[in-house]
Amino acid sequence: MQVNASKLSGENENKTLIVIIVTLITMVAEIIYGYITNSMALLADGYHMGTHALALLLAYVAYILTRKFSGSDKFINGTDKIGTIAAYTSSLFLAFTGVWIIYEAILRIMHPLKIHFNEAILVAVIGFIVNSICICIMEHKHCTDNGHEHHHCKGCEHENDDSCKDYNFKAAYYHILADAMTSVFAILALLSGKFFNITCLDPLIGILGGFLILRWSLSLIKHTVKILIDMK
Repeated sequence: MQVNASKLSGENENKTLIVIIVTLITMVAEIIYGYITNSMALLADGYHMGTHALALLLAYVAYILTRKFSGSDKFINGTDKIGTIAAYTSSLFLAFTGVWIIYEAILRIMHPLKIHFNEAILVAVIGFIVNSICICIMEHKHCTDNGHEHHHCKGCEHENDDSCKDYNFKAAYYHILADAMTSVFAILALLSGKFFNITCLDPLIGILGGFLILRWSLSLIKHTVKILIDMK
């Protein structure tokens, strides 16, 4: 027995809105505090969160449009592809993020910069906490098994269940997951640099994270393109 698709979409829409609010509050706080303390690290992370808020907003708008035009006869095959288009666009943003991280990491290897460890660790920890909260919100999904509803903390486990293949939501989730993963890698690298003077880990872990983000984005692009061009 499958979960009602419209119900699942409504739940994902609400989760996306909550995550947008949390992200925007953190973004504004970091930018304001960055200006007050003249912290470039906080300012950079604040504006970086703005790019994720934009991707999340794109997903949320897609949910609104899908719901608004669900009964319209202007869409021959329904409004499902609105979310797919949003997911495809968001995955392109995600791919750009991965490429940008790899590029910046290579530049750091070629031209090392002095790292302000205490400030950078603070920013990374703040980012990790906020993104962890957002992940907990987004991972609480509903699926069914033998007619009984269960709550899974690691997303939907029924990969063949179409009602659980909300690529719009998945793209938004990957943006948050990528940011959280980057924060974890950054914390480990910064702690190694601060206490053991292993500064080379920072750009190397950045490259690793960038390739992982690229892998996620390419997987999303592959799935969404198949849907958009009606490919089996």
